[in-house]
Amino acid sequence: MGANTRLEELGVSGLGEVDEPAFSGLAERHRRELHVHCYRMLGSFEDAEDTVQETFLRAWRRRETFEGRSTFRAWLYRIATNACLDLLAKCRPEPATGGEVLWLQPYPDRLLDELPAGGADEPEAVAVARETIELAYLVAVQHLAPRPRAVLILRDVLGWPAKDVAELLGDSVNSVNSALQRARAGMREHLPAERQDWTVGEEDAGTRELVRRYTDASVATDVGRLAALLRDDVRSSMPPTPGLYVGRDTVVNYWVESGFEGMEHLRTVLTSVNRQPAVAFYRWREREGAYLPLTIDVLRITGGAIAEIITFHDDQFPRLGLPERLPADGTE
Repeated sequence: MGANTRLEELGVSGLGEVDEPAFSGLAERHRRELHVHCYRMLGSFEDAEDTVQETFLRAWRRRETFEGRSTFRAWLYRIATNACLDLLAKCRPEPATGGEVLWLQPYPDRLLDELPAGGADEPEAVAVARETIELAYLVAVQHLAPRPRAVLILRDVLGWPAKDVAELLGDSVNSVNSALQRARAGMREHLPAERQDWTVGEEDAGTRELVRRYTDASVATDVGRLAALLRDDVRSSMPPTPGLYVGRDTVVNYWVESGFEGMEHLRTVLTSVNRQPAVAFYRWREREGAYLPLTIDVLRITGGAIAEIITFHDDQFPRLGLPERLPADGTE
């Protein structure tokens, strides 16, 4: 059965006739896209996982309310969106004073590859899906209040009609349109003015070469070579550690003051996160006789230079499918 399953396609008059294993099988087909939706809403991979589980639980308990007027998929999206709003109402974290989002977590590309592929005749939809999972977009979204955030994602990312969003939120169409305008204005405040300055786009040979140079300079702890790869207005942060560093000189000074130049015995593994190039760093630990996880740098590259570096701690390695250690001989 496809993503737009309706009751008649199930051969039943209502979901009440579907047993739990069959219901779970239907719901599971939408797990990845619902997870990505919740991740956009929450910015946290872990919270998104919990919210999808809550969504499936609510859907099972409320299965009698599914009347088939919409698709089963749309019904699940409604439940998931409300579950996200409920979570945000209870514990919405605020961005730090510097504007960084401290609870942000990365999303591995290997899991994004599980999403249903957009049709070849829908290049705009494919581009939107890619751009709205990049970290710059995710950070900007997290600065919005929960309901405008939901409206923005439902309207601009999923392409829902205003009347459907209004029905989900219990608002008027005029209220939804007003919230959408506020959300778009809020996004403009937190995204670079030019679209090409925040959306990464497809990886090309130039990007791969820049990542290689960044990797080599990092392993050599050569701050001068690294500085040459940065834009003047580069941004650097390390959630959940507070601190947003803006500007080449500020970022470089932070590296120097934090002792980066004295760091030795590094190795790297290249990966991709949120459709962006990323470099996982490992450091030699004599006691363990291996290179162990250190940090992951996720890069935003625009105009042939690095515009942003978001660094994540070693606790994210398992989720990203990275090795837990690298042996001394260079094999994994």
